[in-house]
Amino acid sequence: MPETEAWTIGRLLAWTTDYLSSRRAETPRLDAELLLAHSRDCERIDLYTAFNEVVDEEVRTTFRELVRRRAEGVPVAYLLGRREFYSLDFHVTPDVLIPRPETEFVVVRLLDLARQQRIEQKPLNVVDVGTGSGILAICAARGLSAARVLAIDVSRPALSVANWNVRQFELEERVTLVAGDLLLPLGDDEPLDFVISNPPYVRSSEMSQLARDVVDHEPRVALEAGPQGTEVIERLIAQAAERLKVGGHLIMEISPMIQSAVMKLLAAESRLEPLATKKDLAGLARVVSARRKP
Repeated sequence: MPETEAWTIGRLLAWTTDYLSSRRAETPRLDAELLLAHSRDCERIDLYTAFNEVVDEEVRTTFRELVRRRAEGVPVAYLLGRREFYSLDFHVTPDVLIPRPETEFVVVRLLDLARQQRIEQKPLNVVDVGTGSGILAICAARGLSAARVLAIDVSRPALSVANWNVRQFELEERVTLVAGDLLLPLGDDEPLDFVISNPPYVRSSEMSQLARDVVDHEPRVALEAGPQGTEVIERLIAQAAERLKVGGHLIMEISPMIQSAVMKLLAAESRLEPLATKKDLAGLARVVSARRKP
């Protein structure tokens, strides 16, 4: 950054926006604002009430390092250590996927199905498979007031992040974290009311097509499913059919590109009744669900 004149907040934002744009950041202005607000320990809106304020050297040094790492492709959420999901602020690290708005539709579907059955305030057994940062498990516990939620992940570092978030929302008594593969850790526990999941669903051939930020920095184990994109989902469908109680539901986020294949897998499972697929705000197939038959 050239030192020809005072570095005000406005000048820093303008320079950084241009710089990140030249590095092909998708949202250079937003990135600049978030990183500067983080460096100043303030809200984004506060930047605009102090547009002409000169930024001191300590803040600029912190900001400069964050901008450097962002230009190298490190996602903003990892630089900040947090990401908003379902109007809540969650701790995130490179050990977990960055929460995305599309995944909120899993929460919406869960709560809608519980309300339709008028069971949202009843004791329920919910399992979140591949919990990552714990976003689905925590939102389920907050939305279903009497639910007990088991959050499972194969990654112990991811479970450490989830544990941080569970403690942040004071849900230690209702959300239990377990390491393991899909539903295998359940043992002989009682039947489940809901199995929810944002499983890996990216085809191996599609990994190279993902944004650099994603491929280079987010955990591959949480993204890549295999050649078909349905490998993990197929196993989860069979296990959920075995563990759900009659009338219980399986709810999964999917890629629109594998919707047809997933629906065929659900239809082939005689113990499950496929339900309507829910679309995201872009009109793309995003959440599939099925009900356990008698």
